[in-house]
This record gives sequence, structure tokens and C-alpha cells, in this order.
Amino acid sequence: MADPIIQHPPTPAIPLDDDRIWIDGCFDFAHHGHANAILQAKLLGKYLCVGVHSDEEIAANKGPTVMTMKERLLAVEACKWTNLVVPDAPYVTDPEWLDLYGCKYVVHGDDITTDGDGRDCYETVKEMGRFKVVKRTDGISTTDLVGRMLLCTKGHWRDDRDVKGVFSAQEIELLKGFASDERGVRDVGSQVWIAAKDGQLSKLVEGKGPEGRKVVYVDGGFDLFSSGQIEFLKLVVQMEQKEAAERGEFEEDGKTGMKPYVVAGVHGDRVINQFKGLNYPIMNIFERGMCVLQCRYVSSVVLLSPFKPTVDFLKSLPHPPSVVYHGPRVTLTELEEDPYADIREAGLYQEIEHHEWETVNASEIVERILRQRIIYEERQRKKLEKAVVEVDIRQSEMKDEKYIAQ
Repeated sequence: MADPIIQHPPTPAIPLDDDRIWIDGCFDFAHHGHANAILQAKLLGKYLCVGVHSDEEIAANKGPTVMTMKERLLAVEACKWTNLVVPDAPYVTDPEWLDLYGCKYVVHGDDITTDGDGRDCYETVKEMGRFKVVKRTDGISTTDLVGRMLLCTKGHWRDDRDVKGVFSAQEIELLKGFASDERGVRDVGSQVWIAAKDGQLSKLVEGKGPEGRKVVYVDGGFDLFSSGQIEFLKLVVQMEQKEAAERGEFEEDGKTGMKPYVVAGVHGDRVINQFKGLNYPIMNIFERGMCVLQCRYVSSVVLLSPFKPTVDFLKSLPHPPSVVYHGPRVTLTELEEDPYADIREAGLYQEIEHHEWETVNASEIVERILRQRIIYEERQRKKLEKAVVEVDIRQSEMKDEKYIAQ
């Protein structure tokens, strides 16, 4: 878990430490571009503070958010490289806040972020030599995702019928990074598998196995990796930890129940579209897989998992689970077929309890956008205009070399 919320800002200030790193942002939607920035920031130190701007600050400087502050905090906390989540972080990064949280450096991607007046949000910390640059993740952004929803595009889908052609070598390398453990160390974190149409599994990324922990299975589309999905995964872990404690199985601290080994199956693009229609999924299989992989509540990922998991499929997994979890389900109509019928019959099916965000999924997020279409279209227009200014600032900085490039 990320560290519990302390007094914000802390009193007294935390002693300044080169290994305490700060990164901040809106983090509207939990996409892998955000997670990759957090991972790269973590690798520059040992302890990572993630500042999250308020809804009001974002609205004043950028435009309305899609996800609420509470939902955005939940997503940042779920990222396994986050040590401390800091709510209400100033939109223009303030060195006094860095001092209060003991962070010597602030990290941002190699693009420029400006405030409502067109000023570089990191200008002051750059001049102080307390700014570090990481590579921005190409091909993904909140603006791009909103555009897919507004325009109902389908060009982002992957042809998952050919398993070998699903991911590029560069994407496999990103998967390996996202499979790292909470320190960002590779080959000792999550395993990643991909399923072929014949049911055969191929390992994409090495990682740790259960090592005596109870194995549970969850699956879904995990589109737009929403607060509903994140809370579901969190509750699965908490329920299993509670049961483990009741059985007398504890972590090394002797207080926390043994964590389960959560295997998450992620369905392919065509499978999701077959059942949801329109231009779903909004994120493709790679983007959704990366979102699940960065989550601290997941131990292993199976990409292109079947929509209807059977007992035989579960037995074929490298680590066969003893239980399959799902969120609270509405009553099925006569026209719907229960994809978990085989699992139910085998006595392996279990549902989590109702929770605050159980209705927040990809459909709900798209509806939020469409209900305020004019507002978000205006936001998209302003974002493109700001991008032109930010490119000019970036080019100027490259000439002046005012910041520390990593």
C-alpha cells in the first residue's frame, strides 16, 4: 500500500533528501503515460511523492476534469511505484512544497506544461536546478482518449487474432518495465502471459510466482481503468488478507494477513467490442494491459484472456487459482448468457461487496464526456492552442539548457 495520508502539508517539514522525488499532475484517467512518468520518477530516487492538483486548480488552468479529485487520488495511490499521495498540490510547482515534503527534485516529462496565463509551471524549480526530465510516453494522453470518445474512433484497436503481431519490440520493453516490483526492479515483479486462440499461453515477461500465497483470478476489459475497477481489485486483496489473517497466515510484520497472488485476465479488443459494440474498447489491449500491470493489487497478467473462463482454462494457467472474483452483478436477463456459469457450478465463483464506485466504468466515463460535449470540445481546442505555445517554450529551453536532462 502507499503510505497513509499524513497532515498536508506536513509539520514540521521532512528533512531534504536527494532520494525523495516529487512528481505532480492532474492524473485525469489512469493511463499508462501517467504510470510511466511515475515509474521513471521512482527510478531517479527511492521515495516518490505524487502531488495531485485539485479540481478547481485544473479547471482554472486547463479545463474541467472528467474524474473527481477522490477518483484521481484513488488511481494514483493504486500505482505500485507511489509512496505518498499528496492532494491539492499547487498547479504551478512551488519549491516550498518540495521543501516541506523533503524532496530535492521534481520530475516531469520532456514536454511543457503551462498555467492559465501561459507561464511554464516548472520555471522556478528549473532555475533553481531542482528539475529532472524523463521521457514522455508517445501515443497516449488524456486529450487523445477524450478525442476517441468524442469522435467514436476505432483506429486504436489491435488485431488480436494474430498473437505474435499484437505487440512491437518497443512495447514488450515497456511491458517489462511495468512488470517491475514496487522499487522498479525488473524480473522480480509481475509475470505477463498472452493467450492464443487454441488456449496455449506464452510468457512475455519473467517475474515472481505465488511462492506459497493463495492464487485468485479476476478478469475483465479494464477499459479506461476506472475507479470502479481499481476499487474492485483493492477489495479482492483486502478480503483475501482478512481471510488469511483468520486462518493465522500473516505477512512478515505479523499483523497483516498474507496477500493473495492476483492473476488478472485482460480481454482482447474484438472480444470486448463483440459484447459492448460502438467504438469500445476506448483503450486497446496494450494500453489496458499496461494499466492493469502498474496496479499494486495485481500480481500477474494474462493478456487476451477468454471472455468465458472455464474450469479447464483455469487449470491450464501457470498458477491455477482456487477462487474467481467478480464485482457485484445485476440479475442476468433471459437473453444473456452467464460467462461464469462453469465457474459457479464448480464452486469457485465469489463476488465482492457493493462499494462506492461500482458503477464507474468505461461507459459511465464516456457518458460524463458526452453529457458535457461542448465543454470538452472547447477544452480540446484550448489544449491544442496551448500545445503550440508549449512547443515554442520547449524549443527555447533546449537552446538555453536551463534544466537538468537525464
